[in-house]
Amino acid sequence: MKKILVVADPLEAFKISKDTTFAMMRELQRRGHQLAACEPEQLQWQSGQPVTALVRHITLTGEADAWFTTTAEGREALHTFDAVLMRKDPPFDSEFFYATHLLEQAEREGAKVFNSPRALRDHPEKLALMEFAEHAPPTLVTRLPAAIRSFHAEHRDIILKPLDGMGGMGIFRVGPDGLNLGSIIETLNQGGATSVMVQRYLPEIVEGDKRLLVIGGVAAPFSLARIPQGTEIRGNLAAGGKGVAMPLSTSDWAIARAIGPTLAARGLLLVGVDVIGDKVTEINVTSPTCFQEIQQQTGFDVPAMFVDALQTVMNSSNS
Repeated sequence: MKKILVVADPLEAFKISKDTTFAMMRELQRRGHQLAACEPEQLQWQSGQPVTALVRHITLTGEADAWFTTTAEGREALHTFDAVLMRKDPPFDSEFFYATHLLEQAEREGAKVFNSPRALRDHPEKLALMEFAEHAPPTLVTRLPAAIRSFHAEHRDIILKPLDGMGGMGIFRVGPDGLNLGSIIETLNQGGATSVMVQRYLPEIVEGDKRLLVIGGVAAPFSLARIPQGTEIRGNLAAGGKGVAMPLSTSDWAIARAIGPTLAARGLLLVGVDVIGDKVTEINVTSPTCFQEIQQQTGFDVPAMFVDALQTVMNSSNS
């Protein structure tokens, strides 16, 4: 039996019918582990003392509404837990950044944090794919409007997105006519103050934006294709996309084998790789989702695969 601390958004806001963090916690409790939870703002570091958090020890009830009960509450040092799961949802703002520094200090004190705080900082979810450019569409990151216009002139049909967006927020498509390109640049670029990611449009999006889950460097055998609906170009579930689980394709497996072990070696236990066609468009590391959708549609137990990997790294670090 291990003590597991989950750092996440408020438990009261969880939608347990689809929440991946809840699925992790349910599987951990099923295996006999003790659960505790806190929010990032409850982390604290006082000079001369270890990093602590105001934590709630909880038990999952199995009920749909009152899905957990609090059995104890108090401030505890993070290094006293066997594992700390950092599952705070984006955006990756300044407070998220500061939280990774506190979590990294907790690591120096002996805590085991997943995903690694340093790796979270080193792999911004839009920028991380640039390291694996051979698997990505032509991509540009810039603050310069002229560079964006040049990229459009070359590729004709492009997608523009903010680096700190989530759930499909702020994504625009500009076709060969360049209609509204100037206005879109002004909106995203904010007069040169904000970097913009620009990618060649991938028409395979009509078949879905696939979420590959890579756990401990190994891909789960099913992806969740988020398929745009109606006139929407975004497949994100938050933008109304339809989630359809499907077996990984040959190219999906190749991408996972090329990227997965490298990221796992850096402390990224769970990664969500977004793929359109055979091209990687994002690498999600903060709180990748889709566990429940894949399990419900295919029967493959993604939470069990995750907890297997977590137990392996916990046990190896204790040996």
